[in-house]
Amino acid sequence: MNHIELFAGCGGLSLGLEAAGFELLMANELSPMAAETFAFNHLGVDLTTSKNPKGVFWISSQFARNELQKRLRENPIEAAGLDKEKFTDLSTEVISPKELKRSLLVGSIIDLNLLLERSKGGFLKLLRSGIGGKGVDLVSGGPPCQSFSLAGLREHNNHRNSLPLEFAKFVDFIKPKIALLENVSGILSAFDINGKKFYAWREVASVFSQIGYVPICMHINAKRLGVPQNRPRYIMLAVREDVCKQFLKRSNDKYLLSIVDESYEAFTKASEENKGNNEGFVCFDFEKNTVRSKYNGGILRELLALEDQTYVSAKEAIDDLSSKTSKESEYVKEINRLFTKKDFNKLNTSILNHELRANGPVVRARNRLYQVTHKLEKNVAQNLKRMISMKIEPRLSNHEYLVLSKFWLLDLDGKRQKNLSKRDIERIIQSVQSKKHSQKALHPQKPSPAVLGSPDDTCHYAEKVTTLRTLTVRELARIQSFPDWFVFRSKVTTGGAYRRYEVPQYTQVGNAVPPLLGHVLGKICKEIIRK
Repeated sequence: MNHIELFAGCGGLSLGLEAAGFELLMANELSPMAAETFAFNHLGVDLTTSKNPKGVFWISSQFARNELQKRLRENPIEAAGLDKEKFTDLSTEVISPKELKRSLLVGSIIDLNLLLERSKGGFLKLLRSGIGGKGVDLVSGGPPCQSFSLAGLREHNNHRNSLPLEFAKFVDFIKPKIALLENVSGILSAFDINGKKFYAWREVASVFSQIGYVPICMHINAKRLGVPQNRPRYIMLAVREDVCKQFLKRSNDKYLLSIVDESYEAFTKASEENKGNNEGFVCFDFEKNTVRSKYNGGILRELLALEDQTYVSAKEAIDDLSSKTSKESEYVKEINRLFTKKDFNKLNTSILNHELRANGPVVRARNRLYQVTHKLEKNVAQNLKRMISMKIEPRLSNHEYLVLSKFWLLDLDGKRQKNLSKRDIERIIQSVQSKKHSQKALHPQKPSPAVLGSPDDTCHYAEKVTTLRTLTVRELARIQSFPDWFVFRSKVTTGGAYRRYEVPQYTQVGNAVPPLLGHVLGKICKEIIRK
């Protein structure tokens, strides 16, 4: 089976799909920085040393192909646009299958769709055929999701919200058997627009139904699949109507059959009543007990492999990276086995992307306070977090002070202190305040909070002055279920105005679909196609 990957990022979803048995036909990614990582790991191409990289093409750029190093650092938003002043490695004429197969196209999905639209049959026909085959089985991807995220600004009019529609446009061109779309669970929460509720997920599902695809919508959490992270996600499997009908006739998996059947009924009803009507679409929320108990069988069982007391913990994911006495956990062995690479020999390879960040005394003092919150009663912990995030004044009640004074804290000189006065603790809290509400410390026995794109979001769980630090790229990659051979390329981090368009290593990890999640979703897609 084959697939085309859109919004490919560094390649987490592709890695999972490949392990499930899908062969990559082509990938598309906007960011040159993320593309550098994808090319290195999936295509074996080093864009920093290649003069004419095999299988990597720019859809549009301000620089010529022989200026590759400039291309790797350009603003992809400024590079977009198929005008006469831009360079392109592609044309609307026929591209040879040999060049296109297992290739990476760097640039905007909007420009890619425009190329397909302008194609006189060559480029479009080649892609639709599966590059000389019998068609495309799967088009997959996770469109940028900041505007839907509950951790972000939630902007209804954000231009990024149109990208799922560009995804649908591409699917309409290529006509794969299934389209797989991944997004943040915030897409399920309503926007309030002039007093009316607006559900983005229903709009996206409606667009796919209008081009002849049955939207099977699910809300799942990666921690239930064995990812050591609390990462709830919205998943839509849009199945081409004729494929869906065949599956309904032939499948004997009653659990998956039930979900597909109910989704098909909603699709049919929406088509018959009104193409603009999206109220009938259903999202199967696997975070609800009623849904979990009803569909906990067949291939869907893999979405619910783990329950509360059996989740993979943060310690199982990363402890061997910082402790000489700790050995690789079964989880680490499993991801390195599942996502294997023939030429990778860990015995002869140092751990990659594991450079420790030099956090200053303020960050370290804040990190210690976040560590302590795990040991406090709920209301005290909540108040302390609110003080740190500047939501309330750093004024401790007598009870809060008595509880906090039992723990050692770090002062602003970087020294470990205990039995501090109430005023001293309040001064430390005031000095480390930050408006960032996403900062947390790992709990060693629980899954990590959702990995985001900033290096300052998550603190290590180890209670030593030397480990009061944010996590390394490799530690976050472990938490995302990337194998140890997977190398993250380009800049480690960024700042200032560059944040608007640069995608450094930390952001690449945070934006990625966990490979373990991609692997299970790939197996479900494979089961539908197989029938």
